[in-house]
Formats: sequence, structure tokens, C-alpha cells
Amino acid sequence: MTEPLILAVPKGRILEEALPLLAAVGIVPEAAFSDKNSRALRFATNNPAIDLIRVRAFDVATFVAHGAAHLGIVGSDVLAEFDYSELYAPVDLGIGHCRISVAEPVALAAQDDPRGWSHVRVATKYPHITRAHFESRGVQAECVKLNGAMELAPVLGLAPRIVDLVSSGRTLQENGLVEVEVIAEVTSRLIVNRAAFKTRASEVVPLVDGFRKAIQSPSPSGEGLGVGPDLGANPVLGAKSPTPTPPLKGRGL
Repeated sequence: MTEPLILAVPKGRILEEALPLLAAVGIVPEAAFSDKNSRALRFATNNPAIDLIRVRAFDVATFVAHGAAHLGIVGSDVLAEFDYSELYAPVDLGIGHCRISVAEPVALAAQDDPRGWSHVRVATKYPHITRAHFESRGVQAECVKLNGAMELAPVLGLAPRIVDLVSSGRTLQENGLVEVEVIAEVTSRLIVNRAAFKTRASEVVPLVDGFRKAIQSPSPSGEGLGVGPDLGANPVLGAKSPTPTPPLKGRGL
């Protein structure tokens, strides 16, 4: 008997936005998936041919790239940071909108001009994206790798600037920081393991097509569930910096 396809989904805000898309595709997880007291990580769905696993956002791409999961939903920030050659990213789901930005203390920003930087020390969980961005501008970037609490780095003297995801900007504001440069806009993508796309095409391709149709179909309110276009060969991250920056390489279908 063929093993179920495994779809990796991230914990947190993206998952909340992804659930209506999953439902539109016809994937409804078992009740335990919504049980906050459950410590389970793998779940059955209403479709016996599909299971879900719920993991950290940064781990979704790793599970899919190494074949432990066949498909996944993950932010374009994660794809750009790891740049796994084993992944397709065929559909922009149009959810999880945010941006990767450079931020610094308000007092520093008042007298700072990013156009004059030649060397920066930055705290970030995106060292690859950060170096690529600054190298394209001829700026040497010294990255301090952190996995969280990025906003503390300038306050405690670890690094004067940070590169992190920004949505509303409230966290930055409450920690005395301000955006000074937007590196890229971010949305969530459907990703597929390249080997699975070939060896289980009869199952994977209809599922990919289902997500494409779901983001184009109107919801009961009359609005589309998603606004993301088909990626094709477009870059994973689009540059939105005040200083023109070449987009980071993506993995289109």
C-alpha cells in the first residue's frame, strides 16, 4: 500500500492563514490538530492519502528538501535563506505577507544614512540573505546569528543593527527600533520535493493544481482566498530596497 503524501505546515501565524486554503483544496486535519493540549506532530486528514506534519517554519523547507515530507507551506524568506536545490516552489499562496528589513535604534537612525555604509554588524537569523543583500551594494556585513529576541541585540550592545521579519512594526517600535531599509517583501509558497514531483506525479500534480485554483477562486465574501501569482521562474524574494538590489535567486517550477 502506498504511503500517504506528507504535507509540512509551519506553526504560528502562517498556519492560521493556510487553514482556509487547505480546506479549499479539500484537506481538513483531524480534530487533534486543533487541540492545544496535544503534543502530536503528525496528523491524519479527511483524505487518507494525505497526512500533515506541523513543524517550525525554518524546518519546513528542510523536511521537504530531504524527502521526509513531500510538500510544504513556507515563507519565501526561508527558501531564500537555505536555497535548497531539491525544492520546487510552484505556487505563491498570497498569505503570510511581511518583509525582511534592516532596523536600528531610533537615535542612530536620526543621524544615519544607509547609502554611506561600508561595514555593518548585524544580528539576524538570516545570515545568507543579509550577506547577499549587503554584498550586492559593496557593503561588508558581519552577521551575528540569533534565532530570536533580535530586538535585544542593539539594546545590549551585541550588534547596532538587526535584519528580521517585520509585519506591523509594533515589536520594533516597542523596543526603540525603526526600519531603515527594506530588503524584500515576503509571502508564503507551496513547495514540492523534486524527487516526489517525478516519482509521485499522479498524486502531487493534482494537489499543486488544487492550490493554484484555490487562490484564484472567490471566497463566500466574493474575494479570492489568495492573491499570489504562479511563480514560474520568478525570484523567491523580490527586492524592495531604497538602493536597487538584484533579487535573490529562487526555485521556480
